[in-house]
Amino acid sequence: MARTSRFPGFYKVTVDERRALVADATGAGVDEIERALDQGGIDADVADKFVENVLGTYALPYGVALNVRVDGHDHVVPMVVEEPSVVAAASNASKMVREGGGFTSDVDAPHMISQIQLTDVDDVPRAIDAIDARAIEILARADESIPGLVARGGGARAVEARQLGDASDRMMVVHVVVDCRDAMGANLVNTVAEAVADRLAEIAHAKVGLRILTNLCDKRLVRVTCRVPADALATDDMDGQAVIDGIVNASRFAELDPYRAATHNKGVMNGIDAVVLATGNDWRAVEAGAHAYAARSGRYSPLSIWRRDGDFLVGKVELPLALGTVGGTLRVHPAARLSLRMLNVTDAGQLAAIAAAVGLANNLAALRALATDGIQRGHMAQHARSVALAAGAGGDLVQRVAHMIVEARDITLEAAKRALSVLAAESEGASLIED
Repeated sequence: MARTSRFPGFYKVTVDERRALVADATGAGVDEIERALDQGGIDADVADKFVENVLGTYALPYGVALNVRVDGHDHVVPMVVEEPSVVAAASNASKMVREGGGFTSDVDAPHMISQIQLTDVDDVPRAIDAIDARAIEILARADESIPGLVARGGGARAVEARQLGDASDRMMVVHVVVDCRDAMGANLVNTVAEAVADRLAEIAHAKVGLRILTNLCDKRLVRVTCRVPADALATDDMDGQAVIDGIVNASRFAELDPYRAATHNKGVMNGIDAVVLATGNDWRAVEAGAHAYAARSGRYSPLSIWRRDGDFLVGKVELPLALGTVGGTLRVHPAARLSLRMLNVTDAGQLAAIAAAVGLANNLAALRALATDGIQRGHMAQHARSVALAAGAGGDLVQRVAHMIVEARDITLEAAKRALSVLAAESEGASLIED
């Protein structure tokens, strides 16, 4: 099968059938998918090498977002997430975006920032000038500490010194900007910080403070845009033009109110975090950088905005996104390796573009729901299946119990147990009649 992310009716087929479809479309073998995903991909012995005090492993659902087209290429996008509706929302919104040509990305070079704090600085302006004058020396010292990265075309690129606080604080920070190529870069950047710290302190006549990366990697931004035709946004009850107006209104609400912006951005991160987890990357670092970037003006703001352009809805998301396709968990966890194989990405920048596109798709789905039927209708229908499982339903009964409690508008564990009892009684009655 040619590479595609379009699988009509995908949710209706069995797990085994889905694995076969994705294997054909991505080149990942069915056996490889089974080995990587069954039982969460790793056992307790392997987990014991990851973190401390291990008792076992904790599995989460691994799904795929469909219909995702970024820069003219289709991708079946792995997502690890426990929240109902997130995967379906990403797939449905991506289908709408396809009607306008798909997502388009613009990704910065993979530059991370190493921070070296200097304290007890008597003359900060003089120290800044002295460090600037020795930038070439500092860059060379940094590169000596990361020869493997330099051999792959990366390495230290710039030195930036600035004062912190006022003169009484006697404090400054030096940033060493490092091109990390296809690595997330945390360990590389921390190595650089420790390698140059003592020399920087000597030049500045200061003491060394902290030496570590910053997760506000604002030199490593990704920007993704999309144009969605009005007709693709229409619902049974609202035409596409009205939906555009509702989404633009919701976007403006987030721009004016940080309380709304927080939830708006959570919708963006629903998609991004799920892709980051599936590919073995550090979702906590991504979250920290995203929210710090959202507050860069001094006021917390939305990461994505939506505007009308004639008969089109135009969306854009921009955020720092430090992801890797080599190193770390990627070397060890079979599901992370599988995810990258399925995505067929060529570098970390392409992975960042895909993750950001899925985040924008999830944001679109949430805003469209809010502007039309309300967020609860679709979300609670998905949630009802989890409640049915918790009540003890299995097999075909899961969907039947979920349907009953949704229809009753009582999506609770107690209601699901009652529905399960009703179905059990009906089944028993039918058996007696047959006998």
